[in-house]
Amino acid sequence: MLIDAYQRRFTYLRLSVTESCNFRCTYCLPDGTDCDSRAGELTLPEIRRLVTAFARLGTRKVRITGGEPSLRKDLTEIIATCKAVPGIEKVALTTNGYRLQRDAAAWQAAGLDAVNVSVDSLDAATFHLVTGQDKLADILAGVATAKAVGIKQVKINTVLLKQHNALALPDFLSFVKQQDLSLRFIELMRTNDNLSFYQRQHLSGASIQQQLETQGWQLLPKGISDGPALEYAHPHYQGRIGLIMPYSKDFCADCNRLRVSSKGQLYLCLFTDSYQDLRSLLQSEHSAPLERFLQQALAGKAQSHQLQQQHSGSTRHLAQIGG
Repeated sequence: MLIDAYQRRFTYLRLSVTESCNFRCTYCLPDGTDCDSRAGELTLPEIRRLVTAFARLGTRKVRITGGEPSLRKDLTEIIATCKAVPGIEKVALTTNGYRLQRDAAAWQAAGLDAVNVSVDSLDAATFHLVTGQDKLADILAGVATAKAVGIKQVKINTVLLKQHNALALPDFLSFVKQQDLSLRFIELMRTNDNLSFYQRQHLSGASIQQQLETQGWQLLPKGISDGPALEYAHPHYQGRIGLIMPYSKDFCADCNRLRVSSKGQLYLCLFTDSYQDLRSLLQSEHSAPLERFLQQALAGKAQSHQLQQQHSGSTRHLAQIGG
């Protein structure tokens, strides 16, 4: 099993398949992608070998991320490859939704169980301002399509931005009132290229949490392979509200996820100073050497990130390893 020195069990792999993205979100890639080449991205056989090794060590959930993963022409095959690995129970995808309406049915048929879609505002003009794309209506249509074709779990990701959506909680609550989906507010995180933006835009999720609890929302229990969100439900709402608050006390105490980049680099934390290159170990069908490497590497995982100490590690931006 993958268990670290603090007795945390790792059952969740976040696998980036590309650093490229076609959006220009203000909090991530305001100047567009800095990925100068798509060369060197993990191939399908390498992905299968990687996921197989993780599954043999107890990983049960794989989330495919980017950049924007739908820029990979073989994304449907990547989904099917991950789902076919013995031991993998859940395959999820995080996307900006650009191709969701077109491809949701194919992804579901390939085995996709869950999809998270980035929607930082329900106001079209604000959405355009934040993302650089005037596509809100298309993306919300894609969310509806994902539900209609039978993807089991559909979630909305909303990055909290003080100047853009700090006062929009009533709009988001209205959105989930009649929709069976989860909308998660994510605190803006500092990376190496966004300090001034972070200082202007950071909004604590604690203010949202207090409003929810005052209005009767109840915290739900977490599953073993769930991510870091605290998810709330209300008897008068079909949908749920989640909060991801990386600056909160003990945020890392129940960490259960590891990250691998689109170039085959293992990151023990989103905000680590270093990574381990797995590429050479992905050239063989024999997974034992990779399994041993992963177990040994995990011994070096720190107890917590150091965001509270203003240390963001070597992460350039969230598209680098999928957030």
